[in-house]
Amino acid sequence: MGRERRLPTLLVCLALGGGALTAAVIGASEAGRSHMGASGLPSPEEYADIRDLPPAPGGSPRPGPDASTGSFRVDCGRNEEGHYNQDNLVVSPGLKGGAHHTHAYVGNLSTDALSTDRSLATASTTCRGGDRSTYYWPVLRRADRPATRPYEKAAGHGNAGEILRPADVRLEFHGNPVTKVVAMPRFLRALTGDAVAYTARSDEGVRARWGCASAPDRFTTRYPRCPEGDRLTRTLVFPSCWNGLDTLNADRTHLRFPAANGVCPQDTFAVPELRIRLAYDAPPADAPLALDSFPEQRHSPKTDHAMFVNVMTEAQMTAVVGCVNTGRRC
Repeated sequence: MGRERRLPTLLVCLALGGGALTAAVIGASEAGRSHMGASGLPSPEEYADIRDLPPAPGGSPRPGPDASTGSFRVDCGRNEEGHYNQDNLVVSPGLKGGAHHTHAYVGNLSTDALSTDRSLATASTTCRGGDRSTYYWPVLRRADRPATRPYEKAAGHGNAGEILRPADVRLEFHGNPVTKVVAMPRFLRALTGDAVAYTARSDEGVRARWGCASAPDRFTTRYPRCPEGDRLTRTLVFPSCWNGLDTLNADRTHLRFPAANGVCPQDTFAVPELRIRLAYDAPPADAPLALDSFPEQRHSPKTDHAMFVNVMTEAQMTAVVGCVNTGRRC
């Protein structure tokens, strides 16, 4: 690694993922740059035909006698309201434009960098049933089409092109295969994925799962090429083991992922597991795709991530927990 030529870049001190919120990105190596085209967009090696991928190994652990096997779906629409900004309330609260790329939102209509618990609790929402939680993620673009709307042009930092709007947004809370879940505290902040995965030393924080609706058992960390008439999917699963103390802490370890068998780390408690699934009408096979990202992350699909702030009332969260713990689909 010491012999690789390095490209000069700015020092970036923002990172998302399962580890600490600290990263100094010194630059991408020539080897890493070989996976990107001259335009800075992903090269052909960053795409995968879904039909060429094998089914994902394994599967969910077999539920135990105390498992919580239910699921609870929240319908918050597809961002028909056009709620976009370049903020990140979870990672950089109080810093306008701190994301350096555009996020799309459903749920709480007031969410921006300056939101507070109080402002979120009194805002309007797109969710049926009155859930004021906020759910958001970086936008996906068609780089071969021009940005024409103000919110498409606002990000800068190399994020350009037409923003694709999901044909479907599915928000579901699931249980744990080993134990019952407990309620999330109100105003819990959560994130999943690694926004600096392209320049990270390992894929430890990568949570991106890209796929096609026609092949639900196949996933990739590359942009999938889906058959004509299919839907391209992004699935992001959140950590679901809470330390029982904090709604957010400095190193983001207040929420952790369970082990492969579903067991939560010591001194943590299983809470409902949020899964966000976005589906887009599949672009043409030759369409260049670009996930919004920090400039040095080069729109890598590995950097996919999402954030969540729980603003459910006690009664709403009780309904989620009850449904999940009793094995129902709600």
